[in-house]
Amino acid sequence: MADLNSKKIAIISTDGFEDSELTSPKEAVEAAGATTHVIAPESGEIEGKKGTKVAVDVTTSEANAADYDALILPGGTVNADAIRIDADAVNLVKEIQGAGKPIGVICHGGWILTDADLIKGVKLTSVENVKTDLVNAGANWVDEEVVVDSGFISSRTPDDLPAFNAALVEEFAK
Repeated sequence: MADLNSKKIAIISTDGFEDSELTSPKEAVEAAGATTHVIAPESGEIEGKKGTKVAVDVTTSEANAADYDALILPGGTVNADAIRIDADAVNLVKEIQGAGKPIGVICHGGWILTDADLIKGVKLTSVENVKTDLVNAGANWVDEEVVVDSGFISSRTPDDLPAFNAALVEEFAK
């Protein structure tokens, strides 16, 4: 297993996240030795659509891209739609990508990448109903379990979590 000791991973999310798409990757990278920070627009805690509550470590307005080695963007329609209009979250994603740090994105999580204008020519996957938005933003969308391209690790749905988590750990260890 790849070693993520001393790596600090940002997870940007808000209420309405797909529970397993936040908790499963978080647990996977932590099991490999990483420290994670959940970053949300407001302090306190966020709640997934199935009721999982997760403590917020830092707000999007306070977070600094230089503090992190990689980023995870979980899905959940409500979460992804809300987080993409948070200017601080969008800027944080741009800064992390601009610094050449890897970004893991699953399901609806890719919506923020369209607002950040980061995916022209990038091969990505997502849940089917985000395909058109990603393609319109310039991505080369494919229907695959996990895709690694240009610093992005993408997957479609919770069914892909085992492959997604393995790819995250491998790519984040580089």
